[in-house]
Amino acid sequence: MSASDGGGARGALRGRGPAALPAGSDEAVEVPLTFDDNRLASLVFGQYDQNVAHIERRLDVTATALGNHLVIKGPADAVETARRVFQKLYARVRTGGSTLSLGDVDGAIREATAQATLFPAAAIAAEADTPHFEQIATRKRGAVRARNPAQDEYIKLLRTNELVFAEGPAGTGKTWLAVGHAVSLLEQGHAERLILSRPAVEAGERLGFLPGDMREKVDPYLRPIYDALYDFMEARHVDRGLQTGTIEIAPLAFMRGRTLTNAVVLLDEAQNTTSMQMKMFLTRLGEGSRMIITGDPSQIDLPPGQKSGLVEAVGVLDGVEGIGRVRFKDVDVVRHDLVRRIVTAYERAAHGSAEADRNPNPRRRPLA
Repeated sequence: MSASDGGGARGALRGRGPAALPAGSDEAVEVPLTFDDNRLASLVFGQYDQNVAHIERRLDVTATALGNHLVIKGPADAVETARRVFQKLYARVRTGGSTLSLGDVDGAIREATAQATLFPAAAIAAEADTPHFEQIATRKRGAVRARNPAQDEYIKLLRTNELVFAEGPAGTGKTWLAVGHAVSLLEQGHAERLILSRPAVEAGERLGFLPGDMREKVDPYLRPIYDALYDFMEARHVDRGLQTGTIEIAPLAFMRGRTLTNAVVLLDEAQNTTSMQMKMFLTRLGEGSRMIITGDPSQIDLPPGQKSGLVEAVGVLDGVEGIGRVRFKDVDVVRHDLVRRIVTAYERAAHGSAEADRNPNPRRRPLA
């Protein structure tokens, strides 16, 4: 296979390796890189070099792209991280051959940064093209790799536990990855059915005010799960699965009295379950089944004074064998960088309000 066809993992990228960089030095260095395939290099750089500019901003380096050549300048550690990021992105497009989103670039940055923290430089150099973050693979979408350490831990827990709780803000991929994992288990024959559910509780609305029959009433509440399904499966397979019962999407209220066997069961927006609903749902787990429960404890829409079943369950079940738990934070938001900043701002505001509430003698402003 020629270099223009993708080449081998080792010969696809040429440049100075980690051993040539003065590790830990703040002195500016310059590292040239050469990609063997011009077309793939253009995919790495992005339209109008937008990926290059994004990496420059995130890592505080200067990167100049010309044809299939790239020169990175900046502090040694930052330059080395940037070099690994470009190497990972090149390996990804060489395998998949598709364009990269800014989310893919952010994922590569976080993966390279995590590797630098967890592994010595020599080990990273020896396994330059080996993914360290876990991935989920489905027939339609191919391999989807974790974009940060929290998602990496999440995928590992999904593979090793029968019940997994995932808590955190919007945009962290809790539901999306859970649906992807469920689809992969179905396609591999490890499960016979997918059962996807949400509590029909939303701020300021009631099911009775929506038009149509029960299916039409609950569909708006389950739309995010539908969207994730169509991301990971062909539309015709989703429609066929819904018709045959291989895929079942239902409100939480329809779970009472059932025993769910040989299935992957996902409960989304679990922060809006009551204590009784959560206990009912957890006790539906049957032989050969797995459960995934996701929610954001900061967005509870239950009536005032009613305790969230998710908040109670993670406390009651802490340390129980076979149950995994991952907590996402604002820094783990992958939907859009602005979403991450919005979540961070709300977190700071909430913490500030909590501190004020705990202060019994707040300082009074001087009278005018």
